[in-house]
Amino acid sequence: MVTVRTEVQVRPGVEGDLGDLTDIYNHYVRHTPITFDTAVFTPEERRPWLLSHPEDGPYRLMVAVEGDPTGNSQRILGYATSSPYRPKPAYATSVEVTVYLAPDAGRRGIGTLLYEALFEALAGEDLHRAYAGIAQPNEASTRLHERFGFQHVGTYREVGRKFGRYWDVAWYEKAL
Repeated sequence: MVTVRTEVQVRPGVEGDLGDLTDIYNHYVRHTPITFDTAVFTPEERRPWLLSHPEDGPYRLMVAVEGDPTGNSQRILGYATSSPYRPKPAYATSVEVTVYLAPDAGRRGIGTLLYEALFEALAGEDLHRAYAGIAQPNEASTRLHERFGFQHVGTYREVGRKFGRYWDVAWYEKAL
């Protein structure tokens, strides 16, 4: 059996990624409490979200892609974003960050690659803190965030209801 090595690259997200990014997100909507959205989205419904993450500034979208051996196509393995923490002006130097991976892309270091690229891109921005809310339980996400220096600051108990039960959300912060 021949093993084909593929390379994973991280780049800013572009409009052509919208369908694949929507598919990844909808997997989590349908099957997990990781997002508290309860209805799937069409790509057109997600377009404002994509457009709110330009290639520069504090609100970024980084996409991990895996090229095929011929270099003719790229499969999206996941994405990371930084988004406004809250809409009021005094929160402008804080962002909320998140990572979503394709269902079969876990345990390959893709989340680490995405956060490395995201935090490198944010290094020159006027930002003070990054926050992450992690629906519990989610050991993989907790480990990823702790690896990047996030510290637990509190847990909202039974803050969201999905799939007929209540879920806790642990909040983490990181100085930027």
